[in-house]
This record gives sequence, C-alpha cells and structure tokens, in this order.
Amino acid sequence: MLTSTRRLVPVLLAGLLLVPLAGPAMAETIDPGTSDPVTAATLAQAELDLVTLTNSKRSAAGLVAVRMDPDLMAIARTRAEVMAANDILSHEQPDGSNVFDRIREAGLTWYGAGEIIAWNNYPTEYSAAEAIQAWMASPGHHDIMMSTGYNYVGYGAAISATGKRYYAGIFIKEPDETGATARFRTTSRTSISRHRVRVTIRWAGSDVRLQVLTAGLRYFEVQRRVVGGTWATWGTTTATSKTVTWRRPYDREVRVRARDKAGNWGTWKVIRINL
Repeated sequence: MLTSTRRLVPVLLAGLLLVPLAGPAMAETIDPGTSDPVTAATLAQAELDLVTLTNSKRSAAGLVAVRMDPDLMAIARTRAEVMAANDILSHEQPDGSNVFDRIREAGLTWYGAGEIIAWNNYPTEYSAAEAIQAWMASPGHHDIMMSTGYNYVGYGAAISATGKRYYAGIFIKEPDETGATARFRTTSRTSISRHRVRVTIRWAGSDVRLQVLTAGLRYFEVQRRVVGGTWATWGTTTATSKTVTWRRPYDREVRVRARDKAGNWGTWKVIRINL
C-alpha cells in the first residue's frame, strides 16, 4: 500500500505494506506457455475485471464507482510489467522511482493517490477475484479501495516468467474528466397543414456523478438534419426543448450532447422523427 496527498488535501499516513498472495501449495508455479496460457487479451480482460470487481465492492458499501482512467491504466500496466520482469513485488522500481513519479511524468493534475499491488498464481479464471479478496481483507488496502477521496482508478496486470500474476492498482483524486450525459425525453407532433408539421423535441442531461469533484452540467449542443443529409447546428443552449415547423415528407434526425463545467463533452444521442 502506498499513498500520497498533494496541495490542500488532508495528509494521509503513507505506508508500505506488501502482501504476496500465494496460490495453493501444490501449484506454486504455473508455466504460462503450457498448462495455463496467458495472452495480452487475457491480461487486458483481467484489468477490466479488477475495475468491475472493485466497483462492485464499492457499490455494496454505498459508495460511488471510481471511473476508469486510460492514463492510469497505462501507468498501472507499466508498474505491473516492471514487477513481473523483475519477479519482485515492490512499490519501488529498480531505478528507485515509484508510482507518484510515473503520475508526475504523465503530466496529470492530481491531489492525492494510492497504489495497491499484489501477486498470485491462481488460474486465470480466479486470479483477479483472489487479488480483490486479499486486498479487501487487508485494512490498509481496503481503505484505499473503499476511499471516499478518490474518483478515478487504473489497474495493470502482467505475468512473470515463473507464472506469477502481478497486479497494480492506482487510485487517484483528479479533476473531473468524464463527459456529461444527454438523453431524449419525448417528442410531439401537430399537423398544421398537409405539408407542414410542428414538432417539439425535449431532452435532459446530467453530469456523471463522481465520488469527489463532480464538475456539474453546463449546457447542451443540439443539431438537426434531413435523414441522410448534413448536420446543421442549433448551437449550444441550457434549454431542454425546441419547437420547430418542418415540411413533409422529409424525415428528420436530431442529436444532442452535453458538456460539463470542466469542459468535458459526452457522446451524441440521436433520435429520428418521422413526419
């Protein structure tokens, strides 16, 4: 367990607690090339499983999920690969650096971070879950995983030449990097004439809730087009509805996306309106 705080965050006790997670005595080592092959895809799935399992534990405790950060995933994977290459479980790398050095080198803005590491030699289908269980059973590691002070996470997985699965998890408090969400609510149509229809489109949105530092919803961008045509913008707005009059028989599409106060855009949501 390794923790660090920055700026005005209350100081946490920094500590070093390395807990090897051993598999059954009868299976101390596993040959990754024969009895239990591990591929890059296997390791990538293990990383995703660790995120899912962590958030399952957090949800059960009434906490907000930590969001997966691609930069942290890359750092965590490098951390796991360094441990696997040296077959040593350590928060300190051979050159004397640690995870906080990697975070700084990546140019991330952060206010506090913690790292948890482990290894085991369980078969692939059990390995990630066993790591989670062992971390949860250790008070220091549990505190990092269940912290109310972190909002993003990255996990890395690697395997050594002796068949040990090494894992690194990085929890961090950083500015909101998650786009806001938008959704359509209802549409209504009123015929004005044989060729003209008045349409009201309604939408809503919110900023994805983080454990801390949720930026909050700022505004929407709305666009429209004749189906198959080029998108034209209605601009940005805080409004949640738009009434227009369109000419039949040209069906329309409308799309909306939301932006939070930190400047993060969410994905477009599209609706087709048959006239």
